[in-house]
Amino acid sequence: MAKCIVPWDLIQSFVTDAFIGYGIPEEDAKICTDVLLESDRRGIESHGCNRFKPIYLDRIKAGIQNPVTNFEIVRETPTTAVVDGHNGMGQVIGYKAMQMAIDKAKEYGMGMVAVRNSCHYGIAGYYATMATKQGCIGMTGTNARPSVAPTFGVEGMFGTNPLTVGIPTDEDFDFIIDCATSITQNGKIEYYARIGEDVHPGTVIGIDGNPIEGDSGEALKKIRSGDAALTTLGGIGEALGGYKGYGYAMIIELLSAVLQDGSYGKDLDGKDENGNIRPYHLGHFFIAIDTNHFVGEEATRKKAGEILRSVRNSQKAPGCDRIYTAGEKEWDIWQQRKDSGVPINESVQKEICEVRDELGLNYKFPWE
Repeated sequence: MAKCIVPWDLIQSFVTDAFIGYGIPEEDAKICTDVLLESDRRGIESHGCNRFKPIYLDRIKAGIQNPVTNFEIVRETPTTAVVDGHNGMGQVIGYKAMQMAIDKAKEYGMGMVAVRNSCHYGIAGYYATMATKQGCIGMTGTNARPSVAPTFGVEGMFGTNPLTVGIPTDEDFDFIIDCATSITQNGKIEYYARIGEDVHPGTVIGIDGNPIEGDSGEALKKIRSGDAALTTLGGIGEALGGYKGYGYAMIIELLSAVLQDGSYGKDLDGKDENGNIRPYHLGHFFIAIDTNHFVGEEATRKKAGEILRSVRNSQKAPGCDRIYTAGEKEWDIWQQRKDSGVPINESVQKEICEVRDELGLNYKFPWE
């Protein structure tokens, strides 16, 4: 599928105006845009412009996500807080909650904020990076609509539940590990369906216990209908450690629900008992650890950089000329894209034009 490179200033201006057109206040719209485009900056296209319309605008239009975010602090101590997002914009909720955790960490050494009744908050690594930029170690996770099966199960019981950690370094890029606890995520399957790529072997299990292969669009339909589910890290069964991915997924599920008395599992499927769509009521958590309360930011960055460089400089496997550490590939992609723009496939091009025409915005794109 042909892609078109769109300059960053153009796509940033358009996405912000579109969010505003859907009722999101200007400052909140800028946050939503920044989180969304950060995915494309890092080459994680499954969570960038690819999800702009179906995950955010369509849900606002359907009435299951509020464009104006009511960020309510339900309970607070000097180092912790419980927040109710009232089904507002997940990016805004995530941004404010992470900054709250960072502010608490700066004063007391550590801070944690638990969130309930939120919506999809975009790329989790954005929030970990907020922490590292301010000299903190950052951690975040979120539950999601149930689409992943537990080990020895075939039913989607929990979400792709990313476990995300950021640690500041003395390099151009910080250590940022941001990945699902399933082998792949719904966004990747959606992206594969858009570009005509088949399901990768071992990533989806059918209700009969057999792997699902072939057309990604069909696999996605089966996941949505409950006739298939994604598999955890390690894959089907225990032979390759599937129970490890299952265990880590459950950690995220628990931290995204128990501290804030939030929803979990099947209650996150976006449907009521009659099958009608409703808000997703997602839960998140955000943890910040201030390095200046330990040996100091400079020493922490230096030591972290030393460790990462020692790993990258270790012996390479035959035929491999480079070992990466988390955050490095994303940094490389940003270096390649920063002076050009974001690649947008034909399917998303069409959606962007539909939104522009619907809102009467005056934009012309390179593919036109």
